[in-house]
Amino acid sequence: MSLANLDPIDWRILDLLSKDGRMSLQEISQTVGLSPTPVSRRIRQLETRGIISSYAAIIDEAALGYDFSVFVSVQLSRQVDQALVEFEKAIDNFPEVSDCWLMTGNRDYLLRVVTPDLASFEAFLTGKLTKVTGVSNIESSVSLRRVKTSQRGRP
Repeated sequence: MSLANLDPIDWRILDLLSKDGRMSLQEISQTVGLSPTPVSRRIRQLETRGIISSYAAIIDEAALGYDFSVFVSVQLSRQVDQALVEFEKAIDNFPEVSDCWLMTGNRDYLLRVVTPDLASFEAFLTGKLTKVTGVSNIESSVSLRRVKTSQRGRP
């Protein structure tokens, strides 16, 4: 199912499920104007084709005491396959890193690091990230507040 094959009802179903993955078929059906059977069939097709890849709970990090969110750009000393693999393996073991992206441009990776406070971030930075083999440059930006969040993949 390519993007061209998604009709407005498919997009509406995706929008609804991205906001509430536990929404019942009946609720979705009433909202999109179809009976539960075709809605169920459409959802199964979206799952089978990998457009819906999983269902998950969105955790409020601040409610757990992780109020401090920092975006960290990392530059490696070498951009060869093995260096990338080693960095990614190290990052995978750091629970403070909630997201990690391989980037283009002057930085190799962009991380979102979540900690309870500035002192915890400093401990992560100096005790873990700077000790990863191959890291040559780190630049951090503290987020003030989240303006928008979305789980949707719609352009």
